[in-house]
Amino acid sequence: MDSNNGYGKKVLKAVIIAVVFGLVAGGVFAGVTFAANKISGTKSSATGSTIQGTAVSTATTVSDVSDIASNTLPSVVSVTNVSLTQYRTLYGNYVQETPSAGTGVIFSQDSDNLYIVTNNHVIENSNSLTVTFSDGAAVPATIVGKSNSADIAVICVKVSDIDQGTLAVIKVSVMGDSNELVVGDGAIIIGNALGYGQSVTTGVISAINRQINTTDSNGKSVMNNLIQTDAAVNPGNSGGPLLNMKGEVVGIVSAKYASTGVEGMGYAIPSSSVTSIINEIMGSKSDGNAVEDANAKGAYLGIAGMDISQSTAKQYDIPTGVYVAKVYEGSSAEQAGISKGDVITGFDGAKVTSMSQIKNILSTHNNGDVVKITISKASSNYETAKVDVKLGGSN
Repeated sequence: MDSNNGYGKKVLKAVIIAVVFGLVAGGVFAGVTFAANKISGTKSSATGSTIQGTAVSTATTVSDVSDIASNTLPSVVSVTNVSLTQYRTLYGNYVQETPSAGTGVIFSQDSDNLYIVTNNHVIENSNSLTVTFSDGAAVPATIVGKSNSADIAVICVKVSDIDQGTLAVIKVSVMGDSNELVVGDGAIIIGNALGYGQSVTTGVISAINRQINTTDSNGKSVMNNLIQTDAAVNPGNSGGPLLNMKGEVVGIVSAKYASTGVEGMGYAIPSSSVTSIINEIMGSKSDGNAVEDANAKGAYLGIAGMDISQSTAKQYDIPTGVYVAKVYEGSSAEQAGISKGDVITGFDGAKVTSMSQIKNILSTHNNGDVVKITISKASSNYETAKVDVKLGGSN
């Protein structure tokens, strides 16, 4: 009797192993299929509201990662940050544009703007930001507010810059409750890995309330209560969503710990913290105040600029001010006649010598404000000219 029971247990064990192996093998070879089916929203996002033409991602428990991916991809964007780097060589100084890639999550929309949360380090030192949606449409973005210590930033794009076809595709994400996470829960990360476009990786919640040291522009700081996951995290994933198996955003990917012999340690900021920071930023925006030097009002000029010091001005025989390294197509600067190579020396009645000054002045203006800018035109041997510029719109 006991012998028969032992044999039966062995058979049952073998069957279970075979079934588990079949499930694993099937899962490996099944892959992840991206669908573009539009799913009507039934749950509101953490903050803000939606307007007609934009759906809200639904939150339903599913077992197929492809279902979650197809529902969530329209709420995930790629973020391209272009900064300027100055190099000194034996032959003189030159300026080079340096693009970097990250990810963002659409969390709210009103009649004027679409709001996206990402990491602060994704948009740090930005001269220009571009957001690319899931259908490939790319539009300029501006900074609403940011928290350097928490590594969270909110950016926005104008609804008027998005065509109707794209508006019909994109969705507002659903914020979940990171406090409900349990170690071992399934985890999904969507992000702009290596800048190649959106990709999906899967894993589990490996740990909660982890503390790691990160270095930002202000030096070393400690980030508390991070979520650890073994879902693959690569450069470009920063700012992307960590999803639970309901397709809810339970974290924003922020860092990856890399060390010899250590793999599978990605980190995300819990959604409970992210939502709190978003509410603070959006609240300050409503009050007309900037958050940590951000331009909450969204006024923009549309240039990439480089500071011209007195020594550089003397070396190249050009005025001190802000060298216009690039003018973006369709921008206020282009429509006002500002060109690449010009030097901005005055802005809104004040003498300027740095991009930070221009950004500070812009932060006091709204879209549609008209300001007077003094420039030295490269095309006329740097003769001085004054132009009226309508910020954030057409002249």
